[in-house]
Amino acid sequence: MDNQTQVLATVEDAIELGLLASEFELIKEAMGRTPNFTELSIYSVMWSEHCSYKNSIKWLKTLPKDGPHMLVKAGEENAGLVDIGDGVGCVFKIESHNHPSALEPYQGAATGVGGINRDIFTMGARPIAQLNSLRFGDIKLDRTKWLVKGVVKGIGDYGNAFGIPIIGGETMFDKCYNTNPLVNAFSAGILEGKMISATSAGPGNPVYIVGSATGKDGIAGAAFASKDITEESSEDLPSVQVGDPFQEKLLLEATLELAKTDAVVGMQDMGAAGITCSSCEMSAAGDNVGMDIDLSKVPTRQENMKDWEILLSESQERMLCVIEKGKEHVVEAIFEKWDLHAVQIGVVTEGGIINYSMHGEVVASVPAKSLVLGGGAPIYEREYREPAYYQEFKKFNIDQVEEPEDLRAVAMQLLQHPNIASKRWIYEQYDSMVGTKTMTTNRPSDAGISNIKGSNRALAMTVDCNSRYVNADPEIGTQIAVSEAARNIVVSGGIPSAVTNCLNFGNPYNPECYWQFVGAIKGMSKACLKFETPVTGGNVSFYNQSVIGGKEEPVFPTPTIGMIGVISDKSKIMTMDFKSKGDLIFIIGESKNDISSSEYLVSYHGIEASPAPFFDLDAEYELQHTIKGLIANQLINAAHDCADGGLFVALTEMSMPNKLGFDIVTDAEIREDAFLFGEAQSRVVVTISEDQEEDFIEFMIQQEVPYTLLGHVTKGKMCVDEVHYGYVDEIKDVYDNALEKALS
Repeated sequence: MDNQTQVLATVEDAIELGLLASEFELIKEAMGRTPNFTELSIYSVMWSEHCSYKNSIKWLKTLPKDGPHMLVKAGEENAGLVDIGDGVGCVFKIESHNHPSALEPYQGAATGVGGINRDIFTMGARPIAQLNSLRFGDIKLDRTKWLVKGVVKGIGDYGNAFGIPIIGGETMFDKCYNTNPLVNAFSAGILEGKMISATSAGPGNPVYIVGSATGKDGIAGAAFASKDITEESSEDLPSVQVGDPFQEKLLLEATLELAKTDAVVGMQDMGAAGITCSSCEMSAAGDNVGMDIDLSKVPTRQENMKDWEILLSESQERMLCVIEKGKEHVVEAIFEKWDLHAVQIGVVTEGGIINYSMHGEVVASVPAKSLVLGGGAPIYEREYREPAYYQEFKKFNIDQVEEPEDLRAVAMQLLQHPNIASKRWIYEQYDSMVGTKTMTTNRPSDAGISNIKGSNRALAMTVDCNSRYVNADPEIGTQIAVSEAARNIVVSGGIPSAVTNCLNFGNPYNPECYWQFVGAIKGMSKACLKFETPVTGGNVSFYNQSVIGGKEEPVFPTPTIGMIGVISDKSKIMTMDFKSKGDLIFIIGESKNDISSSEYLVSYHGIEASPAPFFDLDAEYELQHTIKGLIANQLINAAHDCADGGLFVALTEMSMPNKLGFDIVTDAEIREDAFLFGEAQSRVVVTISEDQEEDFIEFMIQQEVPYTLLGHVTKGKMCVDEVHYGYVDEIKDVYDNALEKALS
């Protein structure tokens, strides 16, 4: 190529673009010369953490990838694909949009939803359900309220207009997320035909850009996602993309129509790094192929866009397609029908080099393999060390915490806490009914459940992570996150199938943050192996922290687990709501004198330094095995896991749907506050009708899991040890409206 017309890059340019000086030398080595500025810009986004996983891939490769239902392994395609029976596959994935949401919450969250859905339908699958996992700072701060309102509206507006129901999720508030919220979006789709692969093949085959026009929004967004948020971050606003759900809906239908033809060789969503990433990754995935791309043919929204702006734009609702030569008319006709751009911008070439030209002049020429993970992208082994707080937290002793005299007041305070209270204000802005597949809108279950039409099966899905536990003990906390996801699916009547993850951590160059990351990966591996739920892929988001007064403050380590499971018999879906007055209430699993890292300990007593709750993975496995048997044998009529807020919150959540109450007796061996509000793990509350008691007991005697009769379901009164805690309808009103009150 003619480098004369291009300015040669310097090591200073490399550092300015977020690369290391040593990486600049690696680039020169890979290219056999000094890159020009456009080429260096390409390397800067492709070698960013967001695209290359250079600081995480060594550990990600240790996660279990094999399982009985796997059709596509982690990293092979845009999303994971598992077999869910009856000739149907489920494509699913979770991704973060944290940094964009911190600056522009509405568009940041909306485009996160758009991007994750494109990952699903790019593979030829129709999205059927979405979930999200959100983390915000102190709810009393005006900025937090602004972020919550913007993010929720962005998710709701995009998802509702796009027409995919949001069927579940989680939201947590803690001051560690004050500057840097976490917005993790999950989508699942059904694949009934052939899968479209994100690869390129066949020199001479045309390369098309389809969907929306390219603008200046989201330029270098991948690099922006790979650095800290500081006071100057508002200057990065052009790095935030702008979404259009109606365009995406058209793109979905056009893509699924294209998938039914034999015209498409490969296709990839233009997410991070736009045209750059899709052209490089598709070429690198092929066999010694490259591309010649003419950037001046790309439809643009602004006039006179520069070559690097077109290359690095992350404008939404766009795909790159490799089409079989001679079938161009098929593609053009489909996209014209849906009123979308379908423009040939290049051709597949032999030899693995990608040439980008503008108005006849080659502006960049790069070897595809050198840019991607598994090719020439650098891989680092980062230093890690245990932080001092870890051992400090272990010194916590429950005996140093005085038990409150008025536990009813504690219960009322917890039920109004934004981490426990109903998220109704959030989910009422989402359409859970669109698409007619949702099965849990009026029958609450621990997992979201989506109907698979024409089959007796249903799909269960959940997102889970208690980041406070992970902060206290990364390995145990992440085992608990995987286990809670599996437990939510099991108590809903499903069998856990596979996992996707969204790994939100601080700066990987900080040894203490990296120690948290390594611990989380080890914990995830252990738990996923135990439950036979392989990791199909996901996303790593580092640099989630704030620089306050020159000091980096990382968020809690938050490895969000997205899990799917299969319910093989729709008639055995299990819900959490109490069914009838007089039903017996049992707790399965062992309650403990444990209030460590509980919402009660932190928000009522103000004690943040404590370890994760005691956890035994084998005991959890046995518990889930027992619950599966109870549901299969139809011995219970409601089930709900004990999680945030402990037993009292679980019972209250079971009470509210049908406005039935409970009358229970606590365990004299255990402190009453720990019994009611402690978050001892591996416990599930179940109810049975009185005529099932004999069969239930007979079944439980054969299990190795402890179980205790707590009491019975009442008409609406809530009693603990004969103390009246209130009536369900009054408490429901407080619980339902607490979040809205806190935000107003």
